[in-house]
Amino acid sequence: MLVRIALLTTVIAAIVVGAPLAHADDIATTDITFIRSDATTTGATVHAPAGATGRPGVVLVHGSGTSNSPQYAQVATALAREGIVALRYDKRTEDYTPAHRDYSLLADDALAGVAALRSRPEVDPSKVGIWGLSEGGWVAPLAASRSADAAFLITIGANSGVPAAQQTWANETRFEAAGVRGSMVDVLGRNGIRVMAGAGLFAQADYDPLPVLARIEQPVLGIWGEQDRLTPPGDSLRGFQEVFDRTGKTNYTLRTLPNAQHGGFTTTDGFDRGEELAPGYVRLMGDWVKGLPGTADASADSPAVQGHSVTPLAPLKWWESPTAQLIVLVGTVLALLGYALTGFVRAWRLPSVAPARMLVAASVIGIAGAFAQLLFVASSRATQFGPLIFGRTLSWAALQVIACCAVVALGFVIVGRPRSRDGVGPRIRWVLVVCAGIGFTVWAVYWGLLRP
Repeated sequence: MLVRIALLTTVIAAIVVGAPLAHADDIATTDITFIRSDATTTGATVHAPAGATGRPGVVLVHGSGTSNSPQYAQVATALAREGIVALRYDKRTEDYTPAHRDYSLLADDALAGVAALRSRPEVDPSKVGIWGLSEGGWVAPLAASRSADAAFLITIGANSGVPAAQQTWANETRFEAAGVRGSMVDVLGRNGIRVMAGAGLFAQADYDPLPVLARIEQPVLGIWGEQDRLTPPGDSLRGFQEVFDRTGKTNYTLRTLPNAQHGGFTTTDGFDRGEELAPGYVRLMGDWVKGLPGTADASADSPAVQGHSVTPLAPLKWWESPTAQLIVLVGTVLALLGYALTGFVRAWRLPSVAPARMLVAASVIGIAGAFAQLLFVASSRATQFGPLIFGRTLSWAALQVIACCAVVALGFVIVGRPRSRDGVGPRIRWVLVVCAGIGFTVWAVYWGLLRP
């Protein structure tokens, strides 16, 4: 009997003593709100080890887009398990579009998050830093450069170049991976970005992060996935290191994560994203933060190997400007419409209508198809484009054939010029369709439909 009582007592004691250990890794989440710099409020969630006090803290700054991706909660929870309190907040979506966003305002939002986290009992207010992903790799450094309240800076997938050049590199990288080459890459991957930026349709296209990086005094941990396909990981690591070394900064650490993609997740090819964070990623951040200042030791990994380096975007020449492009396009469309409308007057019809009709149809299809391709490339991250013909997708090859047909038809139209006896009407229609054909030819050459 005494033995049974002793055994029961031992089991109960083990349960009571072991209960806290079983929950030692539990994470407490607390929903809060805080006031941003413009007096508006936003919601946020604090992820902390249960019962934490006086821990280091970090505010998570979003990448591009307006949705609250589950990856931020995953990163915040992982950091909390490393003993670091993490705050993730709702990103500002007001006046945030592909054509407009304000990095300065987003940086102020991040600093408001720092102030909110510094006031929490779970953290040591002198050890609260900022973490930024992708676009947050431009915003978070800007925030850190403005306030000593941010104790450190961590970036993942950050860029040392301007957004327009980074996006061009990303477009070219996915074309390269798919085997696409030639005019489709040059035009859709590069000229499209240049013209969008010139037209003011690419937000913060020329934002230069280097002067901001040069002003940062806090310890910096820069991390890049070895297989990043959205940010040039090798060029960006080199850019960070060059600016830090040039300014004499010594409290930085730059790391390349093996087999990791843009956001630090596992990947098979750099384009897909696994469900788990890359091995060693969270431990790297946890050990680095908890070991500061000694862990910021002016060390850098070898830059990741890239398929190609970033090439700066050439400034638009006057004939490439959005205004010039618009004049050519609008002039071509008006000439096409004029030709079509005057066709209702029987006496104005051309003696030979087949070449003109082919020219009009090919021009309309070519313009509409090229715009569809541009929109597809700009709005998606597709890495597979179906079967290729000489490095061209079937749709692009078809558009090039149609454009060639338009040029051939233009030649026949010019040769078949109406004679004076045919009257004024047919000659006016001939001028309209020839102007439309010339305008389309010029436009198609620039946009690659008539280039190899």
